[in-house]
Amino acid sequence: MRIVAVGDLHCRDHPTEELRTLLKGIGDGADVLVLAGDLTETGLPHEMEVLLGMLKKVNVPKIAVLGNHDYESDQQDTLTQMLCDADVRVLNGTVCEMDGVGFVGTKGFCGGFDNLFIQPFGERALKTFIQTSIEEAVQLENALAKLDCPRKVAILHYAPIKATVEGEPPELHAFLGCSRLANALDRQGVAAILHGHAHYGSPEGRTPGGIPVYNVCRFVQARHGPHPYCRLEV
Repeated sequence: MRIVAVGDLHCRDHPTEELRTLLKGIGDGADVLVLAGDLTETGLPHEMEVLLGMLKKVNVPKIAVLGNHDYESDQQDTLTQMLCDADVRVLNGTVCEMDGVGFVGTKGFCGGFDNLFIQPFGERALKTFIQTSIEEAVQLENALAKLDCPRKVAILHYAPIKATVEGEPPELHAFLGCSRLANALDRQGVAAILHGHAHYGSPEGRTPGGIPVYNVCRFVQARHGPHPYCRLEV
């Protein structure tokens, strides 16, 4: 399957020439378009309306997860319904299958990486914060266990490994993703992991189990590749 993936469109209340140019021809030669979160700037329905108007011209199936910006105005349920009404499949700890390829997706959350993993110890506020990270990983792993197909792809917004946030200030790494996501995916196994969120991160890395990870944030892809999006085959 030929996948084109992009994250962090950050659509505002009017279509920009930058986004029009990015989306023009993005589906050419692809079987599916993956949108890795932060589709809107402040999570408002009129921003989503603008984006969906531009996406009408992309004539391939679309799969999406939401990002933290899409949650900003507490209207994530409305945005999800708008996407579904426009035939975009939204994954939130859920799965879908397309032409023999299974997709699992969730937003993900913060928590840190490797030996700088934040533990749920101490104040109740910290425990609540990390519990959200744990729940996202558990939800992801449980959903993935339901897929019974030879090829699987995971879609996230937050990063699952440190390598693809390298380039961001180290002080921010714990807020850009969490190794719990990678651990869950390593246990179940997928062919590739796609995420966004880290605008100044790096384009590629691997989980401890060897799964390739792609930071498909449009800003990262524009700096490191020929297009502000990522193309791959699984």
